[in-house]
Amino acid sequence: QVQLVESGGGLVQAGGSLSLSCAASGPTFGNNIAWFRQAPGKERAFVAAIAWIGTGTYYTDSVKGRFTISRDSAKNTVYLQMNSLKPEDTALYFCARLVGGWGTRSRNDYDSWGQGTQVTVSS
Repeated sequence: QVQLVESGGGLVQAGGSLSLSCAASGPTFGNNIAWFRQAPGKERAFVAAIAWIGTGTYYTDSVKGRFTISRDSAKNTVYLQMNSLKPEDTALYFCARLVGGWGTRSRNDYDSWGQGTQVTVSS
């Protein structure tokens, strides 16, 4: 089974940027990967996903134009570049593997969750 480890979180002021990394190990070939986030007292929510093969990506509406998901297949790593951060982006960010159909945003269609990395945006 693939193992995922997130890193890169931290504290940033509103309007700032952070880059998160999701390092994959194990049988990684062909696994489509997504980022989710969970704010205190809220459900874990989809952020963005990327295909391991090809150029396919999709995002939740609230981050379009601000966040960019990318991958380096040689390093088995998926990135989330977050720009123009807002206080409402504050959350624990997770990466996960897609096991459902392409385009799904339901957490039930993902597995191999990492431990998460905390992002805090101050106003």
